[in-house]
This record gives sequence, C-alpha cells and structure tokens, in this order.
Amino acid sequence: MKKLINAPDRVVDEALEGMALAHPDLIRVEPPNIVVRRDAPREGKVGIVSGGGSGHEPMHGGFVGFGMLDAACPGAVFTSPVPDQMLAATKAVNGGRGVLHIVKNYTGDVMNFEIAAELAGDEGIEVSTVLVADDVAVQDSLYTAGRRGVGGTVLTEKIVGAAAEDGADLESVTNLGRRIQDGVRSMGMALTSCTVPAAGKPTFDIGDDEMEIGIGIHGEPGRRREKLRPADEIVDMLVGPILDEGIYERGDNVLAFVNGMGGTPLVEQYIVYRRVSHILSDRGITITRNLIGSYITSLEMAGTSITLLKLDDELTRLWDAPVHTPAMRWRM
Repeated sequence: MKKLINAPDRVVDEALEGMALAHPDLIRVEPPNIVVRRDAPREGKVGIVSGGGSGHEPMHGGFVGFGMLDAACPGAVFTSPVPDQMLAATKAVNGGRGVLHIVKNYTGDVMNFEIAAELAGDEGIEVSTVLVADDVAVQDSLYTAGRRGVGGTVLTEKIVGAAAEDGADLESVTNLGRRIQDGVRSMGMALTSCTVPAAGKPTFDIGDDEMEIGIGIHGEPGRRREKLRPADEIVDMLVGPILDEGIYERGDNVLAFVNGMGGTPLVEQYIVYRRVSHILSDRGITITRNLIGSYITSLEMAGTSITLLKLDDELTRLWDAPVHTPAMRWRM
C-alpha cells in the first residue's frame, strides 16, 4: 500500500484538520468530527445536514458552505458516522426552522440518521429526511436494502441547499428533495479496485483487462464483470440502463453529471461526456446543464459514474444559484 498518510487510524482526523486549516473562511471542524458551516447556525434558515463514510471526498465535507450543506458528518473510511455525530451536526445548524437530513441509502447511514432524528426530536428540533437511492445497477447490495445512493446525492445537496438559502421552509425543502429523487438516476463502473487504509490491500481483485459494470462507491460488486471495452461502448452500458428506467423522454431537459471515481483523469471524463451527449442528442433529450469532475469518489478507484437529472425551470434556477464551498463554487 502506497498512500500519503501517517497512520491508518489517523486518516480522517488529520484530513479534517487539514480541511479546517485550508478553509477557515468557510468551515469549522468541531467534536465529534463534524464539519460545520462557519456562520452556522443561521437564524431563521432551515439547516441542511448530510454525511457518510469518508473516502468519497469531496463528498460530504467539501460541500459545506453557502448555498449547499450547513454541516456534514464524516465517518471512518467507508463506515457510517455514528448518531452522536449526526445529532451534534443537527444541533449545530438548528436556526429555529428545523433541519433536513439528506441520507444516502446505505443501511448504516439510514439507521444512524433515524436514531439522530429521534434524539433531536426529543430536544425539540424538527427533523425531516430525504433518502437518495438513484443507482440503477442493482436493487440490493452488501450495504443496502434497495438501491444505493450515489451521484444523485451531490445534485440533491446543491439544489436543496439553494432552496434553503432562499428561505424555503422545512416542508418545502423536504418536498423538493423528494421530487428530485423522482427524476435522478445513476450508474457507475470501475477499472480498478481501491485500498482502504485500515485494510492495506485492494478491496477486490480485477484483471488488467477487466472492468466491473455497476460498481458501488465502496467497491461493492456490480451487475457483471467483462473484458475492457472502448470508452464509447462502456458509456453505452451505463446510459442504457438509466434510459431504460423510462423517466426521460424526447423533449426533456436534463443535467448530465459525469463523475470520476478518484483515479480517473479529467481528459477521460470528457471522453465519457462526449458519448453521453451524443446518446442523449440522438434520443431528443437536451443537456441544458452539466457537471464534470470527481465529486463522489471511492478513494483512488479508476472508473466513472453517470447521473442524469430531469430539469424544470425551478430546478434549473436552484442549480444555477450561487454556491461557495471548498469543493463547489460559482456565482451567477
């Protein structure tokens, strides 16, 4: 194992310390290992909280800031954060109008966020939840009952965060987040495995001439393993099942998100986007917004995921709204 670390059991602690030192104008890191927006809590604003295992950076801590998350709970690498973290984050961002939890559909995340929501309710904080389950690759996996939450999480956090920044109430941001789930679908693949620092060896073995189609962000098995193909054929294998869901029609506008899994250079991501654009154009579906880059990763895994989100005027406006976080920022 070759990694830029000091000790496997200090990876998350030292990474969070580095984040706090790098972005003191945007975030603060508080016990028990939560990333909080610098100016939280904002009086009269719905708080937006998410979290999950580390190793998927910049998600989620990199998305804490203006126009997105108010706090994030990073667990150990590929391990759910604990309810104490989630409760602390919820209390840290409670501005009196309630708190929304955005939860990826992984068993540990779901269970621990449910516990935290109950504890917060006992302290008089109203909490609601949006569950992200956008991965079309498999129905159940080692980590989930039902579909996994993957790239759609990033898009949900941005759009819901913008609505909360605009002053929307808890019911409105919750309904918005759930509406996003009706129109977002993802699928990914891997060229290589990744190495969890505490394990010290690759999560799975894969041949130099093989690829895993439908991989999860923790290295979970996908739909099938095949011999490596040219990029266009790989993209066809990912976009095909997304379109087979039947929720995207000729005339639709979509946001197309091409994500790198951690070890995929940007030049390859643009090759992927090129093919996505061609496929959708041939179907009469228009890409009106896009996101290309490594935003939800699996440590150093080489591979990509593709996410489509059906857009309307409201979702487009909220996507375009200003955002300023360590990993995502723009002004419109």
